Amino acid sequence: MLVAPYKEVPMTDPNRPKTPCPKDAIQTLIRTTHCIEREFDTRLAALKLPMQLSGPRLRLLLVVEEAGRLRMSELAARLGVKARTVTDLVDALEQDDLLVRRPDPTDRRATLLELTETAQTHIQKAQAAMTEVTERMVGHLTPEQLNELMTLLGLLVDNREVAFLPCKFGSE
Repeated sequence: MLVAPYKEVPMTDPNRPKTPCPKDAIQTLIRTTHCIEREFDTRLAALKLPMQLSGPRLRLLLVVEEAGRLRMSELAARLGVKARTVTDLVDALEQDDLLVRRPDPTDRRATLLELTETAQTHIQKAQAAMTEVTERMVGHLTPEQLNELMTLLGLLVDNREVAFLPCKFGSE
């Protein structure tokens, strides 16, 4: 049986189906997510920082920044990833002088993660870049459209381990 090749139809095409099927919605969301991720990664790379600062690395650093200090197990829980994933990222960020492990004064067996001064500087630059990308990607939306987008995205992950995290950069 021959299957016709999948043909993307631009969202602005007046001939696209008025009611897309759920699969179309998810495929569009995935493509959109990849596009946004590429924009962020391209902008981060353009900063020409002395180390690689990808989206996942930045997300980890922002969680540590928000907490001040925290254990790796708590970091893994906040990021919604396995402890091994956090360990690999922390090892790399520690090598890049962005994170430091400190003994936990309340538990000799545990260590706490803290940002270095270098990390603070790079986070500020990365947040400025993220603000630029964010404005390019969603700055044209009205407050009502942005609220609707957040509501719809929330419906997709309702009752899942994903939560709305207010941004700490850009204009409110």
